[in-house]
Amino acid sequence: MKTSYDVIVRPIITEQSMEAIDLKKYVFEVAKDATKADVKRAVEEIFSVKVDSVNTLNVRGKAKRTGRYPLGYTKSWKKAVVRLAADSKPIEFFEGMV
Repeated sequence: MKTSYDVIVRPIITEQSMEAIDLKKYVFEVAKDATKADVKRAVEEIFSVKVDSVNTLNVRGKAKRTGRYPLGYTKSWKKAVVRLAADSKPIEFFEGMV
């Protein structure tokens, strides 16, 4: 069985994800085999918040040249957008970045 720290790989810190914090939406990279229920349980356990909904999507690796002829790809990964309940406190980790 995976722990919560195995499900949540890292937070995604971009301009677009930082603007969504006002709507209580937070973006994370998660394990590729993680389900929405796994992500919800992990976020609630790690950050002690109440999760309202989870949306996930698979992000394809981009094609990259690695030299003259060989074509390589960056790794593909899974992204989760977590929306907290209205009565939930915000995640403190993101507060200093806004």
